[in-house]
Amino acid sequence: MTALTLSTSAAPGLRADAIVIGVAKGAKGPVVAPGAESVDKAYDGGLAGVLETLGASGAEGEVTKLPSPSGLKAPLVVAVGLGAEPDKDSSFAAEALRKAAGVAARALTGSKKAAFALPLGDAADLGAVAEGVLLGAYSFDTYKESGKDPKARNGKAPLAEAALLGGKPRDAAYKAALARAVAVSEELNRARDLINTPPNDLNPEAFAAIVQAAGKEHGLKVQVLDVKALEKGGYGGILGVGAGSASGPRLVKLSYTSSKAKKHLALVGKGITYDSGGISLKPAGHNETMKCDMSGAAAVFAAVVSAARLGLEVNVTGWLALAENMPSGSATRPGDVLRMYSGKTVEVLNTDAEGRLVLADALWAASAEKPDAIVDVATLTGAMMLALGSRTFGIMANDDSFRTAVYEAAEEVGEPAWPMPLPEHLRKGMDSPTADIANMGERMGGGLVAGLFLREFVGEGISWAHLDIAGPAFNDGGPFGYTPKGGTGSAVRTLVRLAELTASGDLG
Repeated sequence: MTALTLSTSAAPGLRADAIVIGVAKGAKGPVVAPGAESVDKAYDGGLAGVLETLGASGAEGEVTKLPSPSGLKAPLVVAVGLGAEPDKDSSFAAEALRKAAGVAARALTGSKKAAFALPLGDAADLGAVAEGVLLGAYSFDTYKESGKDPKARNGKAPLAEAALLGGKPRDAAYKAALARAVAVSEELNRARDLINTPPNDLNPEAFAAIVQAAGKEHGLKVQVLDVKALEKGGYGGILGVGAGSASGPRLVKLSYTSSKAKKHLALVGKGITYDSGGISLKPAGHNETMKCDMSGAAAVFAAVVSAARLGLEVNVTGWLALAENMPSGSATRPGDVLRMYSGKTVEVLNTDAEGRLVLADALWAASAEKPDAIVDVATLTGAMMLALGSRTFGIMANDDSFRTAVYEAAEEVGEPAWPMPLPEHLRKGMDSPTADIANMGERMGGGLVAGLFLREFVGEGISWAHLDIAGPAFNDGGPFGYTPKGGTGSAVRTLVRLAELTASGDLG
C-alpha cells in the first residue's frame, strides 16, 4: 500500500514526481485552493488562468496535468477538482478532499513519490486526504501477469509514496488521524481483496482460515463452526443454504474485547462466497459478479479488525455467516421447510432469497449474547438497487432513533446511505400455511420485505439496524473518486464509526 508521510516542507523545494494541488469551481472560473499558494507563486500568481486555458473548471473529479515552472523541483503539477468553492466562513468538506485525493492517487499510477498540497484545515482534513490516497491507489492484480510484478496495475505499480504537505508530524491529533486512516484503509482494502478474489479460491472454509490468521495477528478470539458443529447447534438456515455445495458452510465468530469497554456492539455479515441462486437459478447475465455476495461479511471482518487496531474502548463481535449457494441433488428446494437456529420454521419459496436465511441464524446467535446493538450488513436484494441505485445503501431498523444514528454515521464518513421504512402491512405477505414464516413476500418493496424477515430473528429489546449494500458493494463501471472498479468495501467505514461512537457513548 502507498506509504504516507506528514511533511512541513514547502512544495517548491520538495523532490517528487508530482505536486498535487486542489482547484475549486468559482463563480468566475477555476480558483486555486488553499495549500497551493507557493505553487501558484511559482506561476507568478497566474495558475488559475493557466488551468482555465487548459479547460479546467474545478469540477469534482477533474484532473489537469501541467509542467512545472522553473521554481519547482517536481517536474509535474497535478490539479484536481474539489467542486464548488466554499463560502468564506466555510472550508472544503472532508468527502471532497477524500475524493480529490483518491482521483489524484489513481492518476499518478506508476509514480514513485507525490506531494499532496491539498487544503488542510485541521487533523480531520488530514485524515480524509490520507484515506483518499490509500483507497484511491488501491489495485487488485493478484491474478495478472503485469511485468511479473504482482502489485502492478496495467504494467505500472500504484503510487509508492505520498507526502502530505501541511501535516504536522509532531502534533498528536495529526498523528492520530494518520494512524486511523492507515488502519481503516488497510482493512477496507483487505475487504476489497476478498470481494475481488475468485470463488474457486475463496469458499467458506478458505474465508474462515483467513479470519483465523488475522485473529492471531491482532489478538482476536476466533471461533469457527463447521458443518458438524452447525448440525449439532441446529443452524438450519446456514446449513440449508450451503446444502447444495461441495464446500460446506461456516459460521465464524470474531471477537474484539477491551478491558475498558462499557458497551457491546455486534456486527453480522452475509458471506455467500458464490451465489448461483441455487435451484432457483439466476438467469444469464446475473451470475458473473456473484463472487461479491460475501461483501457484508468482508465489511464486518474489516470493521472488527479495525476496532482492534485502533484500540477502541468497546467490545465488538463479528458474526460471518459463510456459505456457497449452489444447485445440486442435495440442494434445498423451493417448498422445503428449514428449522432455524431460533427454533422458528421457514418455508423456502425461492432459494435465491438465501442471504436472509444465513443472516437469520447469525442474528439469533448474536442476540443470545445480549449486545447493546446489532448491525447486519448484506448484499441482500436487487430491489434495494432499484430503489436507491448503485451507489447508495439502504438502512432499516427496529428503532427510528437508532436508524437515524446509523444514517448520520454513514453521512459523516462519506458513505451514501438512505433511511428506509419497515411497513407493517408487508409482513402479512410472508405468512405461510406450512411454516412460521416464508422467505418471500410481496414482490413490490422486496428490500423492505427482506428487512421485515430479518427483524423476526433479532432478540427482544436489542437495537438493530440492517444495511442493504447490494448497490454500492461492487462497482461494475469505471473507477470514480477513491472507488475502484470491482469490490468497494462499502459499509466498512460506517461500521468503524459506529464502533467509535459506541465506545464514546455517543451512539443514539
